[in-house]
Amino acid sequence: MRKGPGGFPGGMGGMDLSRMMKQAQKMQEDLAKAQESLLEQTVEGTAGGGAVTVTANGHREITAVRIKPEAVDPDDIETLEDLVLAATRDAQAKAAALAQERLGSIAGGMGGLPGLM
Repeated sequence: MRKGPGGFPGGMGGMDLSRMMKQAQKMQEDLAKAQESLLEQTVEGTAGGGAVTVTANGHREITAVRIKPEAVDPDDIETLEDLVLAATRDAQAKAAALAQERLGSIAGGMGGLPGLM
């Protein structure tokens, strides 16, 4: 049986295994660096015209919650709860978008392997 590049029968589309492994290792290193940098990146989600602000890092972890005094009405706690929830969801959505932006091109080069993002 004829062996192609990399010693595999029929070849591997012109790419040798050693080169492919080096590229995969570089992509893994790039992905790890990008994931680490996401811990330092922050996004803010807001609700109620800025009455509630929630800060999250690039890993979607909530790091701060700020509530303006005018958002606090002792007779209407439900509205404040809704604002906090909405701001939290907004922050997490922005953090997910940031992660996708930073990691998507790197992980996309890995063939979309499950568990990378």
